[in-house]
Amino acid sequence: MVRWQGALGGALSVFQGYYRGRKVLITGHTGFKGSWLALWLQRLGAEVTGYSIDIPTVPSLFELAGVEDVVDHHIGDILDVAELNRVVAESEAEIVFHLAAQPLVRLSYERPVETLATNVVGTANVLEAVRATGRATTVIVVTSDKCYANTGSIWGYREIDPMGGHDPYSMSKGAAELVVDSWRSSFFSGPASQVRLASGRAGNVIGGGDWAADRLMTDCIAALVAGRPIEIRNPLATRPWQHVLEPLSGYLWLGARLATADDATTLASGWNFGPSVASVQPVENVVAQAIAAWGGGTWEMANAHDAPHEAFALALNCDKAHHLMKWQPAWGFEQSIRQTVSWYRDWADGGVDLSALTLATIAEYEAAGTAQGIAWATA
Repeated sequence: MVRWQGALGGALSVFQGYYRGRKVLITGHTGFKGSWLALWLQRLGAEVTGYSIDIPTVPSLFELAGVEDVVDHHIGDILDVAELNRVVAESEAEIVFHLAAQPLVRLSYERPVETLATNVVGTANVLEAVRATGRATTVIVVTSDKCYANTGSIWGYREIDPMGGHDPYSMSKGAAELVVDSWRSSFFSGPASQVRLASGRAGNVIGGGDWAADRLMTDCIAALVAGRPIEIRNPLATRPWQHVLEPLSGYLWLGARLATADDATTLASGWNFGPSVASVQPVENVVAQAIAAWGGGTWEMANAHDAPHEAFALALNCDKAHHLMKWQPAWGFEQSIRQTVSWYRDWADGGVDLSALTLATIAEYEAAGTAQGIAWATA
């Protein structure tokens, strides 16, 4: 049963109304996070241009929610310098969210050089394309919590901790952060700079519309829809689970603050946007909550003898965002899973306008932030 009808109403004045009428470019807009971001920016009144190499999954949120209808949609590779430069220049973007990436750990073992090129050289290409325009631009580069050298710390990685990475994907994200730091120091610092540059690092993101391979929630939903047991590899591995709207609220708030600050020195840096400590949970708890929200199901151990290395524990320390930007997540662990499973349940039942459903979820999230008096959601 669809429970979201009538939830939209008027858009809330979140992010201090900064995005209304702004020209925004998203790289990777056809992906899971990019599609949610494009729809949210549309709701906020922005003029959105998107640049992405392809539509990464079948099905995809991009197609099912009609994202192409609300953006200036461009297909292109961030390694194609000429095409990238053309789209960046013609978009006249005031703010750029760089999400385009090879996003999968396991695939990075199969395609390490491609992962390195896309995630590292691609990031440099985007920054060079922005620099070539000569326009005043705010840039938010999205990397990952896996950019940190994973020492097994239970305290949560801070923005001052060293970059690293055991697997090619994690290494590429740490290297992308070094690219950002280098370009900021070399080209985008000082009072004469036209570009304000920051990066955002998020935890393990869940939410409706993700069909990427080797994602826990994607695997859970596929098994629940098919009526078979959910197979999991590492039931005790812990991750900072969060709904996709949590880090997106961080990126959007950082972008608005960075663009409007008199002195952007502190804001032009790396930022963690992770969930509360209570949302750093083992895989088995995520699966149990998903089964409960679905209304039934089982799980079993997968045959993982040949699985590549994955960090056992991972958590983010988000004190910097909490104290310096007053950013807070609006949903906890259980609510994030309920919202995610509810979205997929409505999709599986069929006959649902998935654009309206997704926008309604955004409206609920905005309302939760406003009710809690969180800075990004209040004027």
